[in-house]
Amino acid sequence: MSLLSPRFHSPLPGRPRALVLALGLALGLGAASAARAQSLEDLYQAARGYDATYLSARAQADSAQYRLAQVKALRLPTANVAASTNRNRADTPYLQDNVYGTANQVALSARQSLFNRANSQTIAQAEKAFEVAGADLETAEQDLILRVSQAYFDVLAAYDTRATAQASMKAIAELVASAKRNFEVGTATITDTREAQARFDLARAVELQADNDLITKRILLDQLVGRLNVVPKQLAVPVKLPEVVPANIDEWVERADTEHPSVRKARLALDVAKLETEKARAGHLPTLDMVGSVGVNRNYGISGPGTSTGTLPGTYNNASIGLQLNVPVFAGFSVQNRIKETLVLEDKSQNDLDAARRGVAQATRTLFYGVRSGNAQVAALEAAESSSQLALEATQLGFKVGVRVNLDVLNAQSQLFSTRTQLAKARYDVVMANLRLRQASGRLKPEDVSAVNGFLQP
Repeated sequence: MSLLSPRFHSPLPGRPRALVLALGLALGLGAASAARAQSLEDLYQAARGYDATYLSARAQADSAQYRLAQVKALRLPTANVAASTNRNRADTPYLQDNVYGTANQVALSARQSLFNRANSQTIAQAEKAFEVAGADLETAEQDLILRVSQAYFDVLAAYDTRATAQASMKAIAELVASAKRNFEVGTATITDTREAQARFDLARAVELQADNDLITKRILLDQLVGRLNVVPKQLAVPVKLPEVVPANIDEWVERADTEHPSVRKARLALDVAKLETEKARAGHLPTLDMVGSVGVNRNYGISGPGTSTGTLPGTYNNASIGLQLNVPVFAGFSVQNRIKETLVLEDKSQNDLDAARRGVAQATRTLFYGVRSGNAQVAALEAAESSSQLALEATQLGFKVGVRVNLDVLNAQSQLFSTRTQLAKARYDVVMANLRLRQASGRLKPEDVSAVNGFLQP
């Protein structure tokens, strides 16, 4: 019997009393945790501060602003300070003694770009790259919403599956007991008892599998949000599912073509490729810089008697300012070949954009019709559940009056419980399909998590 089963409550025989108390405390804490069910929005906010994948994407996006600032420095002046000290000695046959001297120098130089077409295109590319970082972060946030929502509803589906398995076991156990009593009084054959027992054993195996599946799904959700013993809130009763708004598929596709992060990234990549071509063409253009410098020299010179040459001691100040023009003349056809390369890369970026737009449009259309189909499936399963319940009641009545056998009741019960399991899963699938449709069209936002919260129990 699984620890998650409500029937697991008896102490373990032969165990120390302390262990039994510890086990009871653990189960009590688990029950207390279960009483504090958490909404999807609460767990999503927890995941935003814990999930390593999302935090990595956010850190990557945060670093983009500093990359942009580095590139924008191309517009700003640069300044450098250089200092040196030298000890000189001159040996000459024309002087009676050697000449010695020390020179100390400090200089400040500055440069301001006035015209550089390549730098302008590089800055424009960096601004596009900053927008790409924002699209990447939006993609990561949408992915986190889907991962948390999927894990959340997987746990709910696992709870429903286990509850159905337990209800099935209870109903079959009653049939086993009834078949045994009828066999003892001679109103039924041993076949009825064995059929019921076989179904009970099978239902027990299904329950054990459902217990294990629930444990696995809860571990995944706990790990995703960084909390222990997370218990999601169930769908509010009567169950109401989100509607597809707008109902026109063309509006979804049109918005996806402009707002989906992957399409925006592809458009930005095309813009960057065009700017790269312009930057390559700038290889033929001149550059103009303003340059200036200020320096101080201090010389200490010592010369022999009668010397009329050498450096005189003293302090010398100098300053200069001017314009520096560089005109490219010939670079071995590298500029021309670079332009040809970037033009081909422009074509690649255009094809990538077309592929992204077509892929997003196809995914949006598929998910739109998937949501509509899911809603229809839920309606059909709700009708099937009602019909299966009526069929089971009729079969049980027929069994009591002797026109139906034990196997008929078992089959009717199996059909009802299977339908309930499918219905619960179909409802969760519809909620997830709505979120995936919004993600495919570029509409998925954190506010949509709050909207889903409205369909859960308060």
